[in-house]
Amino acid sequence: MRKNILIALTLALTVSCSGVLDLTPTSSVSSRTMWENTANAEYSVNYLFTFFWNYNAYPTQLGLTEALTDELKYTSYNFNAMAYIPSYISYGGTTVTAQTYDVYLGKWGSLYTNIRQANEALSYLKEFGQMSDEDKTRLEAEIRLVRGFLYFELVKRYKDVIIYDEDLSKISKDAKLSTEEEAWDFIEADLEFAADNLPAREASKGRMDKGMAYGYLSRAMLYAKRYDKVIAAAGKLEELGYALEGNYADGISKSLAAGNKEAILQYCFDASKGITQGFDASYTPGGDYAVVDSKGGAYAVPTQEIVESYELATGGFPDWSAFHGSTTNTPPYELLEPRFQASILYNGSSWKGRKIEPFVDGTDGWATWKTEKEPKGRTVTGYYLKKNVDEAFDVTSSGGSHPFTFLRYAEVLLNKAEACYQTGDAAGANAAVKAIRARVGLPYSDKSGSALWNAIVQERKVELAFEGQRYWDQRRWETAHENYPVGLSGYKQHGLKVEKEGTGYRYTYVTIDDANRSFTSRLYRFPIPEGELSSNGLVEQYDEWK
Repeated sequence: MRKNILIALTLALTVSCSGVLDLTPTSSVSSRTMWENTANAEYSVNYLFTFFWNYNAYPTQLGLTEALTDELKYTSYNFNAMAYIPSYISYGGTTVTAQTYDVYLGKWGSLYTNIRQANEALSYLKEFGQMSDEDKTRLEAEIRLVRGFLYFELVKRYKDVIIYDEDLSKISKDAKLSTEEEAWDFIEADLEFAADNLPAREASKGRMDKGMAYGYLSRAMLYAKRYDKVIAAAGKLEELGYALEGNYADGISKSLAAGNKEAILQYCFDASKGITQGFDASYTPGGDYAVVDSKGGAYAVPTQEIVESYELATGGFPDWSAFHGSTTNTPPYELLEPRFQASILYNGSSWKGRKIEPFVDGTDGWATWKTEKEPKGRTVTGYYLKKNVDEAFDVTSSGGSHPFTFLRYAEVLLNKAEACYQTGDAAGANAAVKAIRARVGLPYSDKSGSALWNAIVQERKVELAFEGQRYWDQRRWETAHENYPVGLSGYKQHGLKVEKEGTGYRYTYVTIDDANRSFTSRLYRFPIPEGELSSNGLVEQYDEWK
């Protein structure tokens, strides 16, 4: 992405995992030296940029939150993160303790550590900054965008939280919780200040810009149910020139340098400078390793449930009932809409000049869930992830270097659609949904009432699949505890086992869960860590976790 983001990614990030707010100062050089001039202050703020990557790329300790929904299945049966633990957490029930949920889902300690770092930065800027008023205001806006983002990540997990600002004298071991509304007020103020005072992308010189602020304002205010703010932020982004790319895949993978007008927050990498990411190595199809006589990749793979969520390219859903048993019929993969083609690899997909072979003894290979504890790149569902996996990635290299888009205009349109629906503006909601579907050539007729709501939910699911939104959407709607397909409870995930048979293939519907998935209603907020409870005399555990 831009030079300064690349610099920021090279900086080491160390956070507390104890669940207790770390109050120890971290400055090892003079704060005055680091903050009195623009160049040094910008370098200091670069470190804060890394937080966007950390909480988007690594939202939980167990792996991607898609594995807590019907989208994705981690393939290994070993009791580890990015292996069996995501399934174990998804099954829920009385065997999963509050401590387990805190360790694998909560981010209390790391978020408060980073909030403290942002507050220190803002305090030092105000105390020691000798730069122009223009630069000082811009730097404050950058820091407040980061802080607003961090508090958003905190509040969406915990609701009632402790609010600290840049007045470091207020930091205390004992501090009470705010209300959720007070927290949203704080977040809104930070993001609006950032939006008002950051430059547009063209003038940002590779630093944070007002589009990012409006993008996060759109997302955060949707959670806060401040729908007028969501709609206003979407309008500002349109005025700034953000729009859907003509090609769905380009909106996600096309770099900002190449002119991506849909990307709002994008991280780019540069292998020549040693700045890479490990996503490709973890999620690329296992056959990519097999062709160089190695094993790896495919830590998690798409499910049959998400495959069946996509429409035909002409609109409407195919009949999958014949594939819920065992058949030699060919699944209708090639008839499905462009978003499916851009997101999921299936038997016969073109990939790196070859065909994907997810069948038994194929190049990519099949592994039976649970029976084969370490698939080592083989699929347990018959599918591989394509979205955000670089087809040009060399598995013998040290890391991937394609860009990651964490916030894009398509999400903003869907945020607007939901906000319009909630405020009774059916026309505005329909227009936004229609724009999303028109980009991929899908027909749409205006809807109202529950039909309109279901259309918005459906578009969020498939448009934003594998982008880290669905689990959080289900939590904020408070539908996750309901039975599937409305919620995330009372169902098991499935795949299609593929076997060569004659000149064709046999597809067999298989279960890839040990138990029904179960989301308990108390998970609508995560428990406060025991460390915070024992050290802070003014905080009590949330009622649902007592």
